[in-house]
Amino acid sequence: MIRKRGAGGTARLVESAWVELASSGARPRDHCLDVVNDVLETSRLTRNDAERAVERLVTFALSDENYPVRESALHAACTASTYYELPYRVVEPLAAGVDGFEPLLLTYVLAILGCTHDQAALPIVERFLHHHHPEVRREAADAVTELSWHRESTQDKKA
Repeated sequence: MIRKRGAGGTARLVESAWVELASSGARPRDHCLDVVNDVLETSRLTRNDAERAVERLVTFALSDENYPVRESALHAACTASTYYELPYRVVEPLAAGVDGFEPLLLTYVLAILGCTHDQAALPIVERFLHHHHPEVRREAADAVTELSWHRESTQDKKA
């Protein structure tokens, strides 16, 4: 069982969760991903450790057959995207697999892509502005706003 440790053990805690994830059933795996989410929420991981964690979360989100596990993985990646500035390359597999996500999971993916602030995500996100689910449209609009705001902010700084 995973036990929470002090601030210095956050990276070890995430590694412990990965080990347990590899050998657990769906319910314990969901719990392990909640632990990873909690650690990411502390923003105590180094940037490299956070990026490695998100890369693994993306892999789970794209490949796991269990819906709650996929949702927990995307929720944790979304949490990471609010506490760490993730480069697009880390979440790019989500963009490549975006059409395979159910509407609820797609909202997480769009939020994550928007938080990268990378203009490469813009055409992918814009495709969902007219999606048949209102939540997906809303998240796509928020992501476009985030990406556009960051582009304009960057242009203002250069001027």
